[in-house]
Amino acid sequence: MANKKDEFNGKSIRSVWSSEKSEWFFAALDVLSALAEQASYNQARKNWNTLKARHSQLSSNCGQLKLTAADGKSYNTDVLNKAGVLALAAQQKYANLDALVEWLAAFDKAGKEYVLKHKDVDVVEVELDSTGVISAFGQVFCEAHLPVGTVGKTGVDYTCIKDWWKGRAIPASREGLRDLLDPLNISFPQQLLDKSFGLSLSDQYWIFPRNVDLRWADINFFYNPFSEDVGNLLFRKLDWEGLDASAISLFSPDNTSDGVLKKKWKIIDGKRCLIKGGSKPFNQEVANEVLAARICKRLGIPFVDYRLMNIDGECYSVCEDFINGDTELVTAWHIKQRIKKDNNTSDYESLIAAAEDLGIPDVRRRIDMMLTLDYIIVNTDRHYNNFGFVRDANTLEWLSVAPVYDSGTSMWCKEFAANMNPASIQIESKPFRTKHDKQIKLVKDFAWLNLDALDGIEDEFADILAQSVSDPSLLADRNKKLRLSLRARIELLRGIVNK
Repeated sequence: MANKKDEFNGKSIRSVWSSEKSEWFFAALDVLSALAEQASYNQARKNWNTLKARHSQLSSNCGQLKLTAADGKSYNTDVLNKAGVLALAAQQKYANLDALVEWLAAFDKAGKEYVLKHKDVDVVEVELDSTGVISAFGQVFCEAHLPVGTVGKTGVDYTCIKDWWKGRAIPASREGLRDLLDPLNISFPQQLLDKSFGLSLSDQYWIFPRNVDLRWADINFFYNPFSEDVGNLLFRKLDWEGLDASAISLFSPDNTSDGVLKKKWKIIDGKRCLIKGGSKPFNQEVANEVLAARICKRLGIPFVDYRLMNIDGECYSVCEDFINGDTELVTAWHIKQRIKKDNNTSDYESLIAAAEDLGIPDVRRRIDMMLTLDYIIVNTDRHYNNFGFVRDANTLEWLSVAPVYDSGTSMWCKEFAANMNPASIQIESKPFRTKHDKQIKLVKDFAWLNLDALDGIEDEFADILAQSVSDPSLLADRNKKLRLSLRARIELLRGIVNK
C-alpha cells in the first residue's frame, strides 16, 4: 500500500491505495473536516463518532488502515472508500457534490482507448481512466468537428474537451442516482458513459472503441432501440430485490441526460420522448412545462410541446425530442465559450453577436421572446445550458435558435402561497441579469407580442395544476394564488410594454 496526500476544499485529505481491495480509501476525519469547512479537527472527530454510530451505510464502507499522522508516525485510521465518502457528503448535506465527484475522479488512472467520433467522422483519440473521465488525448483527426467551444484562437482546448465530456454524464446531484450506481458497484456517473458509447439524443457524438467494428447508423438511439433499465431504476419502477445486476442493460440515452430531477427517455408510438418528474412537495415543475408550452403557442414563440402523463399514480411531463439524426443541440454555454471577455459589452449583447457571427438567423428576437416568457412565468433557472441553438450535424451549418424548452423551475414551484409576490422587484432571474425587473428591460422591441392572446390562460393553468397532483383539493388555496399571480405578471408586463 502506498500513502498519498491531496487537498479538497483547501484541506489536506490523506488517501491510501489498498492492493487487497483494489480501491482507494480516504481518512474519514480528513474528509469530514473538509466537508464541514470550518469545523476543527477535534469537532470533526466527535461528529464522526456520532455519524458512524447512527448510519450503517457509513460503517459498511468504513475500515481501518495505517496512515501517516502529523507527527510523522503511522497509525490505524478510520478510512472510507469512494462510496463511503459520497455517503458522508450526503449525511452532511454537502451542496457541491459535483466538485467532490470531480476530486474523487482524479484517482485510479487505468485507461481505455477510444476515438471520439461525430457520426462517422473521426474527431480525436481519447483515453478514459477507470472513473470514466478523459485522462489523455492522442491525434486530432478533424478539428472542425470537435464540440463547439473547445477550439479557440490558440488551437484545441483540451481542458474544455474534458469538461464537455464530464458534463455529458448524469449530474451527481440527480435524485435517486446513488440507488442506481451502488448496486452496480459504480462510483461515478461518468462510468456509465462508455456503457452506451457516450451516445445521446441531443447530438451525434460518441466514442468508438479501438479494434471494434461499429458504425453510428447501427447503434445510435435516434433510429435504434435502447434499454429502459436505467430510467426505470431511476424512477424506482424496478426493484433491486431479487434482481440480478448482471442482467441490467446500461445501453441507454439516460446515461447522458442532464438535470437534477428524475427523467428518462422512452420510445412512444415510434417517437423518442423525454419523461420528467417534479420535486416535492408540490410536483409543480411538470405543470409549469405544460403552462410554458401553452403560453408560447398563444404568443407565437417556437416551443417544445409538453403534455402531462400519469404513470402508476404519479404525474410527469412528456415532450418529444426536437433533435433528430441529422441535427444537434448546442447549448448557449458552448457558444459562450467562444466569446472573448469584453467589459464594455453586456453578456446579452455578446451572446447575440456571437450567435449572429455564426450565421444563426433571428437571434435577438428569439432570445427576447424567451426572456419575455420567463418574465411572465417567473422562471428563476434559465441558465446557459437550458437554451441554445440547432445546427446540421452533417454540414455543420447553423440552422436556428432552439425552441423554448425546460421551463419547469417557474411560478414559485417550491414556495408556499404566502411567499408569492408577483409584484416583487427581487424575483431572481438568469442568465443575463439577476433580477427579472432588470432583465426584461433588455427587450427593446415588443412588436411581436400580443398579450390579449393570453386572455384566460390563468384558468387553463388552474386546470393543468389540478391534473398534476393526485388530490388538488389539498392545494386549492395555493393553486388559486398561482392563478391570480399569473394574471398579475401578465398585467405587469402589459404596463412595461405600454410604458
